[in-house]
Amino acid sequence: MSKRALLEVIALGPEDAVAAQAGGADRLELVTDMAADGLTPSRTAFAAIRAAVDIPLRVMLRAADGFAAGDVAALCEDAAALRAEGADEFVLGFLTPDGRPDLDAVRALAEVIDGCRWTFHRAIDRAADRDALRKELAGLTEPAGPGGPAGRSGVAAGLDTILTAGSVNGVDEGLPTLLAEQARTAAGEPGYAPRILVGGGLGLGHLPALRAAGLDAFHIGGAARPAGWSAPVDTAAVREWREVLDGVVAV
Repeated sequence: MSKRALLEVIALGPEDAVAAQAGGADRLELVTDMAADGLTPSRTAFAAIRAAVDIPLRVMLRAADGFAAGDVAALCEDAAALRAEGADEFVLGFLTPDGRPDLDAVRALAEVIDGCRWTFHRAIDRAADRDALRKELAGLTEPAGPGGPAGRSGVAAGLDTILTAGSVNGVDEGLPTLLAEQARTAAGEPGYAPRILVGGGLGLGHLPALRAAGLDAFHIGGAARPAGWSAPVDTAAVREWREVLDGVVAV
């Protein structure tokens, strides 16, 4: 409980970013078009936000609403352009129509962002089998290349975070799953090494149970905008989350 919890806030532009950092955010998730639940921002938008703040930025790689990868080649081009602009942390995650992880799409993007840390986002909450998804991601390995050894360290090596509510319906319903998965992470089970980042219908009232279980990373979007998504991030709202997480104020 003494470890400072990570607070990640969704930012759509520089104004959001500045307000979130002022409120105590540790990291930002950069997206565009929240009507589609968050898509890849432009290279220009990334550069403007990077110039505005000095906290870590995780950039969404997602071309359309839903969890199908779509045009993977275009996504890879976007990822390469963002890397060239200086992006070094990302968010991605894709499912096949039957709810399994789209390993081909994940592998293709992971190769482009090789060396970067990344989050597998809430696609896990729509997976047919959460446990199998985690283990399949953990088992991703690079194909043998010219002169390269087969089966060497996986392209998923940069995967250090899983963003999840525990349920497609949000943290209220997913709380038991989150607590169970955190216990498996603490026990060092295969597939459970990535840090759990709790987000999706997350409220301040959920924090005591989550923190008591050892969860220490939290993601907010709408909660940072009491006036709605048409309004920018509210510094006071972010500060309240920071103070609750730090134990300065009680829920």
